[in-house]
Formats: sequence, C-alpha cells, structure tokens
Amino acid sequence: MRAVQGALIVSSSIQIILGYSQLWAICSRFFSPLGMVPVISLLGFGLFDRGFPVVGRCVEIGVPMLILFVTFSQYLKNFHFRQLPVLERFALLISVTVIWAYAHLLTASGAYKHRPDLTQGNCRTDRAYLISAAPWIKIPYPLQWGAPTFDAGHCFGMMAAVIVSLIESTGGYKAASRLASATPPPAHVLSRGIGWQGIGILLSGMFGTLSGCTVSAENVGLLGSTRVGSRRVIQIAAGFMIFFSILGKFGALFASIPFPIFAALYCVLFGLVASVGLSFLQFTNMNSMRNLFIVGVALFLGLSIPEYFREYTSKAYHGPSHTKAGWFNDFLNTIFFSSPTVALIVGVFLDNTLDYKDSARDRGMPWWAKFRSFQGDSRNEEFYTLPFNLNRFFPPS
Repeated sequence: MRAVQGALIVSSSIQIILGYSQLWAICSRFFSPLGMVPVISLLGFGLFDRGFPVVGRCVEIGVPMLILFVTFSQYLKNFHFRQLPVLERFALLISVTVIWAYAHLLTASGAYKHRPDLTQGNCRTDRAYLISAAPWIKIPYPLQWGAPTFDAGHCFGMMAAVIVSLIESTGGYKAASRLASATPPPAHVLSRGIGWQGIGILLSGMFGTLSGCTVSAENVGLLGSTRVGSRRVIQIAAGFMIFFSILGKFGALFASIPFPIFAALYCVLFGLVASVGLSFLQFTNMNSMRNLFIVGVALFLGLSIPEYFREYTSKAYHGPSHTKAGWFNDFLNTIFFSSPTVALIVGVFLDNTLDYKDSARDRGMPWWAKFRSFQGDSRNEEFYTLPFNLNRFFPPS
C-alpha cells in the first residue's frame, strides 16, 4: 500500500503539469473528429469483456437485469408520473433494486448452497460476509497506512497508468459533452479538467485508496441513458459518496451487489459510449478512402494489440516487453493494454501524417476548430464556467 501511495503521488505530477501548464491543450489541437472516433468508441468497445461474459457467469441474475434495464430505460421511458419521466430518470436505480432483491431471495432460499465456488462468488449477495465484517464508522485520513515509499520502478509503471487515464479521460470528456448536448470542451477546459484529475490522483495517493482517478465510462453512458447532464447532480452524488465512505456498513451493503448486475448495465452503458464515438463520423467525409483507412486500422489495432498483450501475459505470466529493465516493461506493457491509448497513437498519428494538408474538411476540422477557444461559442460560458468565481484562477486561454 505504501509503495502504491508513493507511485500515485509521484505520477500525479504528469497530469497536474500537462493540465495546468496547458500543454495538453496544445496537444489537443492535433485531435480531429476523425482521430477521436476510434478513441471514444474503444472507450466503450474496449471493455467488451466486462459485459456479457460476466453476465453469463450468473445468467439467472444478469439476463433479467439486462432485459429490465433496457425495457425501463427505452421502451417505457415515456411513462410519466406527475409530469416526471420516472422510468427514464431512475431506470438504473429501479432495475438494480428489483434484481438485487431477487438475487437476495435466491441466496436466502439456498439456491446456491451446493453450487460451484465460481457460481457462488458471482451470484450470492452475502459473499465473504462483507456486511458483518465492515465497521459502522471509519474515517479515512491522509497517510493512514504509514509514510509512502518511493521506488523508481513502481513510479514508472504508475506513470504509464496515468498516461492511459489521461487519454481515456480525454475521450470521456468529449463523449460526455456530446451526450449532455453541450459544445465540445475548449482546449483550455479540457486541459483544466486533466489538471484537476491530477489533483484527484494526488489525493488518492495521500489517502491510500490503492487506485487513482479517471473518467468513469459508466457515468458517461448513464448520462446518455438518463438525459441528465446537470453539474448539481454530480455535486450531490459526490456528497453521498463521501458520506457513505465514512459509514462502512453502507459501503459493504453496496459491495454485496452481484457482479453480473453491473455487467448487465455495462452492456448498455458502454455501448452508448461507443456509439457516441461513432457519431463523430457525421462531421467527416466517409466517402474518403483515406478516412476509411484511418478509422478501420485504428479501430482494429485498438482491439487487436491489447488482446495480443493479454493473451501473451496469460500464457507467459509476463508481458511481451520482458527486458532486464522492469520499469520499462511495466511502462510499455501498461500502455499497450489500453484500447483507447493504442487507438489514439495509431489514429492521431495517421490522421496528422497522411495527406493531412489537403484533408482538413474531410477530417471535420472546420466544424471542430470553432470550438477550440472559449470565445468560439457563446454557450461555452454556460457549460464550462467554474462555480464560486474560480474562473479568475483559471482564465480562458
């Protein structure tokens, strides 16, 4: 834990520096709608193994969850109660509650008593006695595991994870803006978000959370499903998360939800994120052989290269990069495990080197360029102005 804390603290500097120095804003000027298509799409498609393969581990829970969520959120979304679209807004909460109660009934009735361990681990709601073992109140505090330790190998490996998070979050920001019917985030807003994310990783390292911060693809998909893009909702949700993190019993209660329930949600939410990425194709000329080549190759390699790294690692118990320099192995293997990262490397490189001077219109750059600056669209102030007059510390550039 102390080694992970130290690695998180050091690697957070990457996003803090790139974000607040506006270096990532400069890099984002090389991103076109065409180049972002495979990145955003693979933010959803790249997580396909967390969808139905996990649902299949407990079909009697996962499949009803998938059917119920799709029915409530799509087929019955026009149902209103006192002019409130209840099922469209709360389809996830209602579906999870119903299927969770159904799963608990199966567990309590002894349906999984003599089943294999894998089935019990995925279907039972009382696995590992989470609720009974959790304390009622536990207040986290900085350095609760002791002073962090700093090792170059660990730090380089975590830096690779932070770079992956940086790229995936960039795609997540653009997907969220589109699902919220907002303008694409201007360059300085995108960079500012990365900087704040770096602060989050630094705090994660200080508090010893074991993992850093990144954009949640699930929440981006949920934004599209509920059609709720209010920042007030996120602020209230953050308050609930802080509150429940202190009450250990409540956290353990939510942790008892069987994994196939989440996997059924992923089938829909990740699919929405992937489709948003594909929607950027409307701003490009897909009659162009150049564009077809770039999108096809970036999508295919974005799926194929990480799959090669996964298969190699599962058989050899180490990644394809296996030199005497452990830090280099961790760095390279982590980078190429991420589908959106591979897609950005391939797609953005090809997009900016292959006949790019004569292809600005085909790439969608005329539509994209007007949103780069904060003053480019009058709606940016409504969407991206910080609360509490914080804009004076982060002025538009």
